[in-house]
Amino acid sequence: MLENLKAISAAAKDAIAAACDEAAIENLRVQYLGKKGELTAILKQMGSLSAEERPKMGALVNEAKQELEELIAIKRNELKAKAQDEKLKAETIDITMPAKEIKPGKLHPLNTVLDDMINIFQSMGFDVVDGPEVETDYYNFQCLNVPEDHPARDMQDTFYLAENLLLRTQTSAAQIRTMETMKPPIRVICPGRVFRADEVDATHSPVFHQIEGLVVDKGITMCDLKGVLEQFAHEIYGSDTKVKFRPSFFPFTEPSVEVDVTCSECGGKGCRVCKGDGWIEILGAGMVHPNVLRSCGIDPDEYSGFAFGIGLDRLTTTRYKISDIRLLFENDKRFLDQF
Repeated sequence: MLENLKAISAAAKDAIAAACDEAAIENLRVQYLGKKGELTAILKQMGSLSAEERPKMGALVNEAKQELEELIAIKRNELKAKAQDEKLKAETIDITMPAKEIKPGKLHPLNTVLDDMINIFQSMGFDVVDGPEVETDYYNFQCLNVPEDHPARDMQDTFYLAENLLLRTQTSAAQIRTMETMKPPIRVICPGRVFRADEVDATHSPVFHQIEGLVVDKGITMCDLKGVLEQFAHEIYGSDTKVKFRPSFFPFTEPSVEVDVTCSECGGKGCRVCKGDGWIEILGAGMVHPNVLRSCGIDPDEYSGFAFGIGLDRLTTTRYKISDIRLLFENDKRFLDQF
């Protein structure tokens, strides 16, 4: 039994010294020191020894066991240190290598034009208000003088989430919410994303952006509306830009107008961009309908106002001479790098 103990101890020492990773060390610990290990098996055989031999053999086995435990602990620490060194070497950063170029980000052209427009209207005393993109039929249509059976709804076909819940077709709903919570004088713009069930092409998208404006006070007239919009057009397109107002129809304004500016491509001479007309339509506007004021608790006999709606996407395409509105939403880096 003593010779067997010596042989097992010697073999274990050689195996521990040759172990190359922590998994091998753990296997050796189980093989020699585990409940079914080789040293444990020797202890189980001591019942065959005499009473005088048992204490001596037990001491030798315990001594061998303690020695192997120490060797295993030392080897495990060595392997951990070696693995850590190898990991550090593999992750070493060569500080002499040139760093990767970090390109600063830029504003999307839509955001650039939006910021410019906000600055223009804020300089004229307008505040900026926001509203939810998911609206009720009441705020999106009914309060804007568009009842359920009104044919104007066909021009603003939208995405319904429930019977009376929809994605807003215009930011006018934010104007209604403003008039309900604020007393005149009111002077606000409402930028935001809107949704309509349009076919996607070079000039239409089911998702686009608007900036709508509203002014309500005593004595507001069409002259005030024209003055604000002419100033806006000159700020955006230049002081030489001419502005034309054409009669139109919107359920929420009366009278209503479409606003055109001279084509920025040809200066009003006529080209493919303006289809030879020399003018480009940029927005719709008008005097707030008395029914809209009444629905918000404002007396139309005491107050009047005007409203306008500007398509941010169309304004951006004309300002930067972009031929297809879809380019604004595709996030093609080659396109965006131009701005």
